[in-house]
Amino acid sequence: MARAKRHYIPEQIWHLTHRCHKRDFLLKLVKDKRRWLQWLFEAKQRYGLVILNFAVTSNHIHLLVYDEKGRDVIPSSIKLVAGRTGQEYNLRKKRKGAFWEDRYHATAIESEEHLFKCLTYIDLNMVRNGVVSHPSEWSFCGYNEIQNPRKKNGLIAYKKLAELTGFISYTAFRETHKELVNEYLTNGNNFRQDQWTESVAVGSKDFIETIKEKLGILAKGRKILEKDGGFQLREEMRIYIANSDSDNGNTGSINTYYWDVNL
Repeated sequence: MARAKRHYIPEQIWHLTHRCHKRDFLLKLVKDKRRWLQWLFEAKQRYGLVILNFAVTSNHIHLLVYDEKGRDVIPSSIKLVAGRTGQEYNLRKKRKGAFWEDRYHATAIESEEHLFKCLTYIDLNMVRNGVVSHPSEWSFCGYNEIQNPRKKNGLIAYKKLAELTGFISYTAFRETHKELVNEYLTNGNNFRQDQWTESVAVGSKDFIETIKEKLGILAKGRKILEKDGGFQLREEMRIYIANSDSDNGNTGSINTYYWDVNL
């Protein structure tokens, strides 16, 4: 099968999602979630991956990153993390075959307001799925590290996260982050929003137009749509189940901008 070509857009924030093969629960054990995070730390050390947030579930992952190190950093990092996690699992289980879906999905996110919303959306993943009542109860997402930065072996790029969300200090960012998460939980705003996982880009109209122009032929047939106080680049939306609280629904490939894991 021919590999999909990726279009490099420098200095861009990306929300990446990668699902286990056939949506199987291959990450259901604590040890496998931990190994994914350990390899993510190795990718940070080895390639300089700039990590803004993350969440590991039983059958997929979310990873929010900023591209400032060059065109090979993100694909090389995902290849390392996904490859080693899958290899170790298969070896331990005496299993053969693919661990992950062939390609991961990438959504370009505009900085500041839209980044903050995407960040919070990732934090609340396991709350939406009914596993925990607050993201602080889920050890495999970035919420606790964002709220309590580590002096050693941290994954999150704290200063860069505050800068990209428009805050002068990390303390101010952290307080607002905590308030926004609690506000979403209190007001019942924690529902699935497919633009974060199915769009090519999310942000202001000017941002979306710029991304569409930079993508060139890869954006052919995709339209700029307005929804939930922002704009997104994707095909016309089909029927959307408003009360769906899971991120495990079908992701239409028609709205997908893929990066090949093997690049």
